[in-house]
Amino acid sequence: MGRLFWKFFLFIWLGQVAAIVGTGAFFWFEHQQSPRRADWPPPPPPQLGEHRPPPPEFARSGPPRPLPPPDGNRPGGPLPIFPLIAGLIASLLCAAGVAWYFAKPIRHLRNAFATAAEGNLDTRVGSAMDGRRDELADLGQDFDRMTVRLQALMAAQKRLLHDVSHEMRSPLARLQAAIGLARQQPGRLEDSLARIEREGERMNGLIGELLTLSRLEAGVSGPLEKVDLGELLAEIVEDARFEGVARQVGIDYAAAPGLVVRANPELLHRAIENVVRNGLRFSPTGTSLQIAAKPQADGMIRLHIADQGVGVPEAELEAIFTPFYRGRNLATGDGYGLGLAIARQVIATVNGKIAAKMKSDGSAGLLIEIVLPAAD
Repeated sequence: MGRLFWKFFLFIWLGQVAAIVGTGAFFWFEHQQSPRRADWPPPPPPQLGEHRPPPPEFARSGPPRPLPPPDGNRPGGPLPIFPLIAGLIASLLCAAGVAWYFAKPIRHLRNAFATAAEGNLDTRVGSAMDGRRDELADLGQDFDRMTVRLQALMAAQKRLLHDVSHEMRSPLARLQAAIGLARQQPGRLEDSLARIEREGERMNGLIGELLTLSRLEAGVSGPLEKVDLGELLAEIVEDARFEGVARQVGIDYAAAPGLVVRANPELLHRAIENVVRNGLRFSPTGTSLQIAAKPQADGMIRLHIADQGVGVPEAELEAIFTPFYRGRNLATGDGYGLGLAIARQVIATVNGKIAAKMKSDGSAGLLIEIVLPAAD
């Protein structure tokens, strides 16, 4: 038995003992104050001409028995020992049962926390609550949800570490190859230096993306301010049109006036630009990228970014927002696989949502919908 069991037991039992003793003493005291004789108080005096027999005390031989005292008090009697003992035993069993009822699930939770602290997150306590429907059962369910979430986070961290190692290995291998080529062929030194510089920039960009994602996951989003979404989108669309010329990809842009949101302008610009550039990457030659923004009656602003590429299978629509994800239908490209993950974190900091959807008309391509709360 744990300490909590004995504390519950002691407090509950002492409370019941005090109630039993106090109730027994009260009724015993009241019993001591009750009248002894059934003919007390004495009958009223006889009326004129009425004849009554003498009391039994005067009809008997011998000296008369003394009458009870005028106040009707009877002499003290014995305490009800056996009822008190029975009540104490009943209270003992009741206190032990109640203490066990509360201490048992708490002991399960304690063991589960100890197991989780050792690194085993497979422990679940919901099944050990014996069908309870109280706050302790809710606490057990919260523990199970916590361990599931921790397992997912740890798996994501391991996957991220693996992906980062994989992403860093390729440019490092090319750097080593360029250095070896420069040593073996001094005449191609300029080509080797250009390759080294390019791979260094790639590694620097990857590290910058990882730092941005890490800060966003830690809740560091910078100060928020009112941002004119129309102006911000106009800048992004201008850059996208410039990049799309080389690939013959057009931009169809339409936005309602007066769209204002509260966000960090730099991070919001980066998030939307990541989505737009991702759409440009997978837009075939001769197609166009549709960008539209309009207010909703519920006080939200909806931004649609749709391409006409190969699209994403429905089973992978949620997975594309995880770091370094490579879908079956996605080309490798020059990206790091972090753009959409960063976009989701940025949108979440302003209480917005971002989701990938299939087009409602059934046409090819991917639709990214961003929902942002309008600023007051």
